[in-house]
Amino acid sequence: MPEIISLGDYAKKWLYLALLSLIWGSSFILIKKSLLGMTALQVGGLRIVFASLFLLLFGFRTLALPMLKDWKWLVMAGLLSSFFPPFLFAVAQTELDSGVTSIFNSTVPLLTTLVGIGLFGLVITKRQLVGVFIGLFGTLSLIITGMEFSPDQNYWYSIFILLSALGYALNINIIKTKLQHLSPLAVTTASFAVAILPAIVLVSYSGFLEEINSDEAMKDAIWYLLALALFGTAIANIFFNNLIKVSSPVFAASVTYLIPLVAILWGLWDGESINAYQLVGGLIILFGVWLVNKKRR
Repeated sequence: MPEIISLGDYAKKWLYLALLSLIWGSSFILIKKSLLGMTALQVGGLRIVFASLFLLLFGFRTLALPMLKDWKWLVMAGLLSSFFPPFLFAVAQTELDSGVTSIFNSTVPLLTTLVGIGLFGLVITKRQLVGVFIGLFGTLSLIITGMEFSPDQNYWYSIFILLSALGYALNINIIKTKLQHLSPLAVTTASFAVAILPAIVLVSYSGFLEEINSDEAMKDAIWYLLALALFGTAIANIFFNNLIKVSSPVFAASVTYLIPLVAILWGLWDGESINAYQLVGGLIILFGVWLVNKKRR
């Protein structure tokens, strides 16, 4: 899948940011619908398997022997971003609304910054750091008001989202500092090539093959899962790795500040609730994103 080559890097990174906000923001409702007919283990495993097959079909030509020197970084990227998060998100959404889950995922920029500074020698401006914390403040306000507005949800399950966010933060910095010389499609394909075999084992263990022929709810859910795997996983990861390539780690991570706005709109459409305080929190997040990514004159 080619890059968007007719635009400059500055225009491309904003286009990727917008596309990913829309695609990943829609992923949470697809996970929710998939869980109506499948277990979290099945949703996570099949999401990886279907996405991997699609990527290997179109991206296997990008895999080459010279990449073997990068094997440890590719394995780490594959496990941190392509294997564990699909399972962790599915488990979290068995107890949390899709909009709430997306909000917790907004901790990625802060974790990316902290991991980048602590482990990868990342240097950021004071303005970017302020923007990160403003975005985090908006996220926390959404979390607090969400807990008051929906006390029936088990917010301990947010730990699974925070673990995923940490994995994404490590992955972003690995790609930017260790795998920048590889094409985004090659990195994405290799990452899912790492994840597909253990995912197949877990899907086999989950009982999916025995149940699919007789379970009507599972048959309905699989269409949502296919859309999730194709758009929300395979294509989105290619776009995201392109975004990392043409921007900074902080900019790439800031997509998770915009995702909740889309996810909450889908949640409202599906009967979830939101109040005025949550809308204010969303506006604060947008301001933080603008401040982080404001181009220096």
